[in-house]
Amino acid sequence: MGRAFTGLLPVFGLLLALGLASPAAHAQDGLRTEGDVASAQGLYAAEVPVNSQAGDAREAGFTRALAQVLEKLSGDAGVVNRPGVAQELRNAKAYVDSYDYRQDQGVSPAGAPTFRTMLVVRFVPEAVDSITASLGVPVWPQPRPKPVLWLAIDDGSGPRLLSAGQVNAARSVLDRAQDRGYKLGLPAGGAAEQAAVGAIWRNDPAAVARASARYSPPMQLIGKLYRSGSGWTADWTFVDSGRVLATRSVSDSDARRAMASGADVAAEALFQRYAKALPSEPSGTYRVAFTGLRSAEDYLRVSAMLQKMPVVRRIAPARADGERVEFDLDLLTGMTGFQRMLGADAPVVAVEGVQAEYRIR
Repeated sequence: MGRAFTGLLPVFGLLLALGLASPAAHAQDGLRTEGDVASAQGLYAAEVPVNSQAGDAREAGFTRALAQVLEKLSGDAGVVNRPGVAQELRNAKAYVDSYDYRQDQGVSPAGAPTFRTMLVVRFVPEAVDSITASLGVPVWPQPRPKPVLWLAIDDGSGPRLLSAGQVNAARSVLDRAQDRGYKLGLPAGGAAEQAAVGAIWRNDPAAVARASARYSPPMQLIGKLYRSGSGWTADWTFVDSGRVLATRSVSDSDARRAMASGADVAAEALFQRYAKALPSEPSGTYRVAFTGLRSAEDYLRVSAMLQKMPVVRRIAPARADGERVEFDLDLLTGMTGFQRMLGADAPVVAVEGVQAEYRIR
């Protein structure tokens, strides 16, 4: 094991050790025309890079931004693979409240200036909530905990604790945590806390938890980052109230990516423990009736509506009688999810007092 570190490492020295001190390491916010910096704040906003400000690039950006928001809300990095989600992402434009652009400036590895256009999108919270409720996507409730990040780094000269004084060196993992919908804290870095580096390096989460007792909540993301071959390896342990919920080892050629992986370890553990889906009926086939269909056009409007709804997995006409048509619908989250997905602009409204029956407007 490398020698213990008993003093504060100067910020610039740590940045150099990690290869993070160059201007390319952090994008700088460009100014908007009106003088404010466009940024994504809160769970219902996201920012994504786009090739241009053209309409097709913007709409593709809306889709990726909504996927990010659903990831933050649920805590699930694989949320786009859940049934119905990918289909609904195509309608992302309908959920946009506002959007803006920002120009980020950086420096390439060769030293040349680089520019990147970021699309900042803010979605209507109630509309996005209807997606998660209708599709049965588990949501990680608020307020969310802020685990303490206990990270020791060894660049070849012995392990050192990353503390609040070196927040810029931890930027990749802190930013990734915010992308996943929560925040990480750093220990203050006093002499007693610096001594915890030995416990981190020998994989003693109980000792780290004792050192972290002054902080709330009692959650720790414990990591050690060290050189491995031509790259870096990060070993992670996530602890909640003294219980180890997750461990993982990640290797990468880039120290920043290896460091950022810790935020994913914590997010996935927290999602598994705390995310909840709203109650709904089980998936299956339900008989649903539509009345007031007086023409072929009315029938086509109802059919088009059903085909666009991601909660509807299969449509089978069952019975037609005058102005009434019945379908057998294979529904992802039962009639509850179907009703939630209809929305105020649907071409049909529920018939009061009658289950699973709708009247065309």
